[in-house]
Amino acid sequence: MEKVYILAIESSCDDTSASVLCNDKVLSNEVANQAVHQQYGGVVPELASRAHLQNIVPVVATALQKAGINKSELSAVAFTRGPGLLGSLLVGTSFAKAMAMGLGIPLIEVNHMQAHILAHFIDEGQPKPSFPFLAMTISGGHTQIVQVNSFFDFRVLGETLDDAVGEAFDKTAKILGLPYPGGPLIDKYAQEGNPTAYSFGKPNIPALNFSFSGLKTSILYFIQKQTEQNPNFIAENLADICASVQHTIIEILMKKLKRAAKETGIKHIAIGGGVSANTGIRNALQALGAQYGWHTYIPKFQYCTDNAAMIGIVGYYKYLQEQFVGQEVTAQARLSLGR
Repeated sequence: MEKVYILAIESSCDDTSASVLCNDKVLSNEVANQAVHQQYGGVVPELASRAHLQNIVPVVATALQKAGINKSELSAVAFTRGPGLLGSLLVGTSFAKAMAMGLGIPLIEVNHMQAHILAHFIDEGQPKPSFPFLAMTISGGHTQIVQVNSFFDFRVLGETLDDAVGEAFDKTAKILGLPYPGGPLIDKYAQEGNPTAYSFGKPNIPALNFSFSGLKTSILYFIQKQTEQNPNFIAENLADICASVQHTIIEILMKKLKRAAKETGIKHIAIGGGVSANTGIRNALQALGAQYGWHTYIPKFQYCTDNAAMIGIVGYYKYLQEQFVGQEVTAQARLSLGR
């Protein structure tokens, strides 16, 4: 079998990542995080793009070095075209275009959300989803349920009408005075708390769509009311608050997933995106799988958050189909899953 070496670049938000794949196997997957945003309690787009400019050359160099190959051996360069922060995307897109042109090799554009879904096909000896399967993509910017019919045939069955689930976690953490990024901290404290200690309003959204803005407001008002009565309420009840919030979010997600599985009859269910690293969500999916006879697929932690290996696996399958783009390609902050 011919060896295809893909250099992949991911720069959609605040992580600069480069990966080298040989066919569907990862040889290296380097990620440079940006600590600069912590003091602001969220990602500052201008600072993110500047940090990408500083990080991209050393990250790519390290990925090639760790993969043990020379850039002259590369078959193609794959990059995240969108969706994401435009300034951040421009850095990765420009670098990928320049490198592909300099090496005289094909250029492959990748949709960031497709990559989260197809990360399950990175070959590490694990079972892979069978088509068609349902994928729930959950991240700071997206919450979707997608029917995946093939590597390049995606049908969005439902999505958030306002805020994404990751944003609900991070906003709650901010209300509780936890540092950014707060989602992983809520997960950590939730494991020590009572998930039914407090109840929050769940939105009644039709079909398979989601909404998290009302939940965020419900949490905010609850915390404001409690801290008026007891200024130490958060400190004294942090684990229970986190556990109750996480429990509510998981119930919202799993209710929709059960409905999607029932309506489609599909029993292969996968999750992806940064929030799929949440232990509560992972455990809930496995429990539902055991209850309903689903085949469940959960990505390794390093393939949940933004990383270039997932860009590379899409790049590999696009390479086999010769789905290349020219130098006129531009970054797109908004990009539908069909692209």
